[in-house]
Amino acid sequence: MTTFAQLGLPYPLVHTLSGAGVTEPFPIQAAVIPDALAGRDISGRAPTGSGKTLAFGLPLLVRVSRAKPGRPRALILAPTRELAEQISAELAPLATPMARQVTAIYGGVAYGPQKNALRRGVDVLVATPGRLEDLIAQGTLALDEVEIVVIDEADRMADMGFLPAVRRIVGATCQQRQTMMFSATLDSEAAALSHQYQRNAVLHEVVAIGAQTGQVQHVFWRVDEHDRVEHVAGLIERNGRAIAFTRTRRRADRLAKQLGLLGISSVALHGGRTQAQRTKALAAFASGRVQAMVATDVAARGIHIEAVAMVIQVDLAADAKSYLHRAGRTARAGADGTVVSLIAGSEEREVLRMQKQLQMRTPIVAPTRELPVRKGSSSSVRTEVETKGVAPQPQTAEEQSLYVSNLPWEVTAHELGELFSQYGKVNQTTIVTHRNGRSRGFGFVNMHALAAPKAIDGLHGAHLNGRPLTVRPARQVA
Repeated sequence: MTTFAQLGLPYPLVHTLSGAGVTEPFPIQAAVIPDALAGRDISGRAPTGSGKTLAFGLPLLVRVSRAKPGRPRALILAPTRELAEQISAELAPLATPMARQVTAIYGGVAYGPQKNALRRGVDVLVATPGRLEDLIAQGTLALDEVEIVVIDEADRMADMGFLPAVRRIVGATCQQRQTMMFSATLDSEAAALSHQYQRNAVLHEVVAIGAQTGQVQHVFWRVDEHDRVEHVAGLIERNGRAIAFTRTRRRADRLAKQLGLLGISSVALHGGRTQAQRTKALAAFASGRVQAMVATDVAARGIHIEAVAMVIQVDLAADAKSYLHRAGRTARAGADGTVVSLIAGSEEREVLRMQKQLQMRTPIVAPTRELPVRKGSSSSVRTEVETKGVAPQPQTAEEQSLYVSNLPWEVTAHELGELFSQYGKVNQTTIVTHRNGRSRGFGFVNMHALAAPKAIDGLHGAHLNGRPLTVRPARQVA
């Protein structure tokens, strides 16, 4: 087993890593650290969750010089606020034994604290391109003494249109610098960036695109649009914490609310939220206070959260690269995970093209009741959230409350009760409505516990006024 000390890291760093339980380097770290310590330019290609941050961060902390006020000596560029903050949080404890200072700057928050930190002196600056250029324009800092540059998630920089800013920023740094570039993919635009700013770069490629199949179970379900929310809720209930991806901010907000109505605690994360809201949402999900995070692709890159059992693609990823980055939120650092994609019939051809690019051969199938639960899944630990006027009524020991969805808008509680009464005694029926009295399309039926399984078997998937019903036991609020 290779150790961090054998890779050439000094004792203070090795001791700090050991105290945190980090004793064996991941493959990308073992490959990169010796070359980075030697000052070589590096292009690193590895999947998210593989340990890239320590691969470049540890040698950077060894080599970086002390900075003057407003003159950082190392610069790490990140495409998103969340990734910048995460890199800073991961490196800051390791910088302490090396007597170095790490600070993150990004938009969406006040300038004052960031300016004050820069005036005191920052050795390692982690930054998003926009806020960095703002502070340069204001005269708060200069980059002419930056001797080490790291471009993290380089292809995401290209996707977000940041490459012109990245070129301006790197061009303002010291000519005799070390330049390291890391990403899950190194496509043509990232390769052009390497050609322009790196000299004799060493390429370290640990895992290729689509080679995660030993760790990730990929599942593709053919579903109807009106059943998506129910499928998402069921997957989270059975398999533990999950990140659900949507294409738009509006859909993310709506899905988070819909999951709450079904007793699944969730938060939304997207670019329309303030930085404070985004930080709060990430903290709630990372700490386990909520079961689900519903996100747009702003969260698909660089966010590292432990023990995410599943990624659910409510909306299909835009392309193969986006699929890969979304999938990278589970199966982190060698753990197992599951990626479930909910597919409309019209999307099947697009899915097959994407699978071919990712070297997958996974059939598109009808949804099933169960998926294998991974080791360490937190599916048995759930936090129930009661929504006023929505939770099923308390049931007795002899009574079972059933949740019924995809109800036709015109169906009444009386008609719903008659439908279920053919399987046994119905004690109460409730159809949840908006304030204007219009049905929300779901409700609850309280019936004798012995009759409930028969009703589920007989009515789940049965058509009522042309719409297939979803019937399952209701989750009770404690």
